[in-house]
Amino acid sequence: MTTTDLAQAREQSVPPPAADSAAGQSLAKLLRPYGWSFAGVVILQVIGAVAGLAPLLAVVELGRALLSPGPIDHGHVWTVVIAGAAGLFVRLLFAAASSGIGHVLDGQVQLTFRRQLAARLGRVPIGWFSRRRTGELAKVVGEDVSAVHPFIAHTPGELVAAFVVPLVSLIYLFTIDWRLTLITLIPVVLAVALVPLMMTPARTREQKEFDAAMGRIASSAVEFVQGISVVKAFGGSGRAHRKFLTATDDFVGTFFRWVRGMSVVAAGMQLALAPPFVLLVVLIGGAALIASGGMAPADLLPFLLLGLGLTAPVAALGHGFDDMQAARRAVGRIRDVLQVRPLPEPARPVAPQGHRVELRDVRFGYKADHEVLRGIDLVLEPGTVTAVVGPSGSGKSTLVQLLPRFFDPTHGSVVLGGVDLREIGSQELYRMVSFVFQDVRLLRASVADNIALAVPHASLDDVVRAARLANIHDRILELPRGYESVIGEDAGLSGGEAQRISIARALLAAAPVLVLDEATAFVDPQTEQAVRRALATLEGDRTILVIAHRLETVADADTVVMLENGSIVERGRPAELLAQNGKFAAFWRSHPSAITGTHGGVPQGDELR
Repeated sequence: MTTTDLAQAREQSVPPPAADSAAGQSLAKLLRPYGWSFAGVVILQVIGAVAGLAPLLAVVELGRALLSPGPIDHGHVWTVVIAGAAGLFVRLLFAAASSGIGHVLDGQVQLTFRRQLAARLGRVPIGWFSRRRTGELAKVVGEDVSAVHPFIAHTPGELVAAFVVPLVSLIYLFTIDWRLTLITLIPVVLAVALVPLMMTPARTREQKEFDAAMGRIASSAVEFVQGISVVKAFGGSGRAHRKFLTATDDFVGTFFRWVRGMSVVAAGMQLALAPPFVLLVVLIGGAALIASGGMAPADLLPFLLLGLGLTAPVAALGHGFDDMQAARRAVGRIRDVLQVRPLPEPARPVAPQGHRVELRDVRFGYKADHEVLRGIDLVLEPGTVTAVVGPSGSGKSTLVQLLPRFFDPTHGSVVLGGVDLREIGSQELYRMVSFVFQDVRLLRASVADNIALAVPHASLDDVVRAARLANIHDRILELPRGYESVIGEDAGLSGGEAQRISIARALLAAAPVLVLDEATAFVDPQTEQAVRRALATLEGDRTILVIAHRLETVADADTVVMLENGSIVERGRPAELLAQNGKFAAFWRSHPSAITGTHGGVPQGDELR
């Protein structure tokens, strides 16, 4: 794999030249496997729509029979009534069948979309998620998939009715009087003439702005809810609300611009298709023809009835157009997620020999014009603890995220057991590397299942042993159902407790390489000491890489790596680096120390270890 290939693979938002079957497909192609089902829905709707004209035609024929001179033919009248009733029954039966199949089809399509999204999201690099807003991704998986429902379950029937019913009605009305037929079409022509005004570039731009504003509201709401406890604790409700209020104000402004642009056109269409206006046009035209002797009075009746039938489907066509546009935009966003490059898997995976870790001239940047890591050369020996320190923005988190392959470097390589990570299968990689970060995410599952996530067949004794080592066992026993308590239902955990669950998970996984991004940041000092003791007892020949913000963590490390602006500026044993009185020593002195026996924040002699 060349450096160019790796750079292309890192551009997660750009679709590959030859994506898989889900990527790059249009709405029609995504729905192609369901073509026959759609055809069945349309055929049933056509039959039902045509049959729905039977009651109207029966009323017309009854009017003619009753208004014609001479005796009434009762047999003919009953035949007309029965035909109208039969048409109504067929209409109801076939419309119900079409709707039922359409909703079943909609369920299948939504299930397929969600499965495709789940499969793709399960294969994309984990680092891709850190660059996306939670609310926007949730909108794609939830709202956007659901937005396809009207298009699949309702729009086909409405579109069929919008074309079939007017066509059949027009043919019938032309056989009666072509002049009044053209007059009856005036409201429809006026409404259709307004449709292009709804598709101007300005209207399209306003709709896109509306969708974007909705996404910002979803994201800010999720972020606000997730941080509500911090907001309440520190009294920052005004500042915390500001982002959400800004998003809502932006949405309101966008919504009003969209409504103002659409209101005049929509009002014009509704007026043109309104039954009173249609009846007025038909009555004026019919009265003029009857007064001139050009049409019999009884012939006005079918135009009064079927004229309304011409406009109602056209009104439904307008709603169907809106649903189609909404579905097209939603599927576009779904397609964007399905186009994300999955984590490249090796064609012939190679098993690592041991767990010595090497970073060889590693360079990485989230954007092509800005490197976060610059020429990192680092060796992590088995049985050692390497602490990464440095100021904020120096690239610490980015560095540790390369080991579990959240990202691939744009240059250089990360090697585990003599094998480039890109040549190791993902399942084997995650068996070898476990990680615990500050931002803990627990599943809505039992506490035991959360701890045993990496080892699903672990016994309860093993789970309890890991929980004891992480100093969380006693707290779990206080939950309503102990280890069977479900996170988010009957198990409410603090940030520090959730972090200890995550630590227990990593301890149970027993992976030979352990990555810790200040994994004890939210726990109390007693728990931190217990966790550190647990890690010490389990170290053995483990390779441990930890981002260190606390001096205690640095003091326990075998090697300290000092990062600055994405480069390693110092490395070595803590005592050696302090003796050099360089950047690490200055960094150390700038942090208050909690180590017993330190003087002025600087350990003396053997107190460092």
